[in-house]
Amino acid sequence: MARLSSFFIFSFFLQVALFATCCRGESKEQQHQLPKKHVPFIIFGDSILDAGNNNYINTSTLDQANFWPYGLTFFNYPTGRFSDGRLIPDFIAKYAKLPLIPPFLQPGFRQYYLGVNFASAGAGALVETFQGFVIDLKTQLRYYYKVDSWFRHKLGNGEAKATMSRAVHLFSIGTNDYASPFLTNSTILNNYNKSTYVGMVIGNITTVINGMYKRGGRKFAFINLPDLGCVPGMRVIKSGNNGSCFEEATRLASLHNKALSKLLYDLEKQLKGFKYSLFDLNSNLRQRMEHPSKYGFKEGETACCGTGEYRGVLSCGGKRPVKEFQLCKHPQKYVFWDSLHLTERTYKQLADQMWGGATSDSHDVGPYNIKQLFSNSLNHRYN
Repeated sequence: MARLSSFFIFSFFLQVALFATCCRGESKEQQHQLPKKHVPFIIFGDSILDAGNNNYINTSTLDQANFWPYGLTFFNYPTGRFSDGRLIPDFIAKYAKLPLIPPFLQPGFRQYYLGVNFASAGAGALVETFQGFVIDLKTQLRYYYKVDSWFRHKLGNGEAKATMSRAVHLFSIGTNDYASPFLTNSTILNNYNKSTYVGMVIGNITTVINGMYKRGGRKFAFINLPDLGCVPGMRVIKSGNNGSCFEEATRLASLHNKALSKLLYDLEKQLKGFKYSLFDLNSNLRQRMEHPSKYGFKEGETACCGTGEYRGVLSCGGKRPVKEFQLCKHPQKYVFWDSLHLTERTYKQLADQMWGGATSDSHDVGPYNIKQLFSNSLNHRYN
């Protein structure tokens, strides 16, 4: 117990040091050194992007990752990220020459010039998804409005709207809307056919995009859903499934991805100045699961941390309902970190594709990559 207490005390001071480092660029002196048309990075979504917001809410350890061995590869302590190290937005920020973007709820963080992260592990587009335990997308939009008001107070209405039009808004949302009914034994899918349920999720995403557009948001980057039924945590849901993919979840993810692609295509036609990047996580992750050695991995289906078949039980760290877990020796050899999330190495490979992937001869990312969204050539100017 004493050793455990010492570990968390040590972790606390390390986190303070990191937060001081990542926010150092927000002093008054450095604010004045920001380029006139700098591009903020604003992040929405779920555990794929959550940098630690759930550390600061009253929730379950199922929706938190602020304990060992999370963070062991890069940070050497748990930050709240659901991985052994950095996530996609951490790499994107690095490539855009930005510091790590802090979580909105981080105590003392009140300077948003460079960006902010609203993502919450377990969050969905539907308010009902893990309700009471997460920061749903509608609430994340409310937080965005607060940040927009902060910019207006600091810069004036015109310059604030211009700044928001330059910002890149990154989204990963929807996985929990389709996974939660199976993980919680909910009957909600009995009340709707699949197309109607997907339409509800896409409808809420549309509402959020339109709300941001009205405040000046013009540049959006979306990550589509993985082959949901084939991630380790979904393979073990049904007893007697023999480790095969959970097809019902896979079908929902496929319907969602088609609807999301159509939505973004239509919005670009309807909304003046709307630009987007859509990354095909589904096919890129499947390739790594089926052909791990091609991408430098040894294991594409079994997670590094967890227990049970495929280590598909979300027990990593021993702080959740199931206490038993196994931890691999070399996370960099695994595609999956735990039953639902990826290793830092996997996230870096995906971030590289999102940032600079070819858009002309590939369906991995398009119609723009994220590097192009950060480019001044795409900035929309308000008069």
